[in-house]
Amino acid sequence: METCSSSIVRLNVGGMLFATTIDTLTQRDTESMLAVMFSGRHRLHMDANMGAVFIDRDGTHFRHILNWLRDEVVPTMDIAAYQELLREAEYYQLTGLIEALTPLLCKKDEDDNTKPEMTRRDVIKCLQFTKVRLRGVNLSGQNLSKLDLSGVDLSYSSLINTFFSRANLKQADFTGAEADGANFHSANLYSCQFIAALMRGAVLAGAYLQSANLQDACLIDSSFCNADLRSAHLQNADLSNANLSEANLEQANLKGAKLNGANLRGANLQRAYLRDVDLRDTILEGASLNGANLQGASR
Repeated sequence: METCSSSIVRLNVGGMLFATTIDTLTQRDTESMLAVMFSGRHRLHMDANMGAVFIDRDGTHFRHILNWLRDEVVPTMDIAAYQELLREAEYYQLTGLIEALTPLLCKKDEDDNTKPEMTRRDVIKCLQFTKVRLRGVNLSGQNLSKLDLSGVDLSYSSLINTFFSRANLKQADFTGAEADGANFHSANLYSCQFIAALMRGAVLAGAYLQSANLQDACLIDSSFCNADLRSAHLQNADLSNANLSEANLEQANLKGAKLNGANLRGANLQRAYLRDVDLRDTILEGASLNGANLQGASR
């Protein structure tokens, strides 16, 4: 395909057709997945019937993605649609759009009957103490992005739709936390404890999760694209329909994990422990399984 920056490109996104230019796709966020795709360095998947580049993704919100790339426009939407758009922004790795959506989604719980017990300011005050324990506290919907929360005890806390984007959470404890829809985009989660945490639909794209413990966690519909999960513990975790594309799972332990409908396209699973895992409904296109332990696994 011609990659001249002024050229028009047609896109087939999950069956929906769009037209734009190489400039639009590459200039706003030069580190995004779209910018990399159309940099001229990669082979594109062409739909010969439609004469378009095929992207295997729901195209519902792609027009909003293009409008952001053109003019940095954030549409007016309801909360559910904003959450869907955020997942698309995470998938395409559009950092600017992710950051623009964060404050909008932080307003989600303003009218809820159950109010969070602490605000961002309250949490910052607590960080002045040597050992911070927020065990069992309700922080749902709060914006805690970019804070240094390393070593903080958040076990059994309510963290529904809480934002931890780019926060330092090294060795923090989320054991038993209720964190459905929480956003950990590009956060430092090295050696964190997420044992039996509820994290349905959580966003962990680009997060650093090396040696993290996610045993028995509910991670259904969560996003781990491009996350670093080297040596992570995922035994018996439920990763059904999770997006782990391009994730690094080298030497991760996934014994007994549920991967029904999970996307592991392009993931690094070298020397991973996949014993007794059912992989029959798992997308493994382009994944590296060199040296992986597949004893008892179904493929």
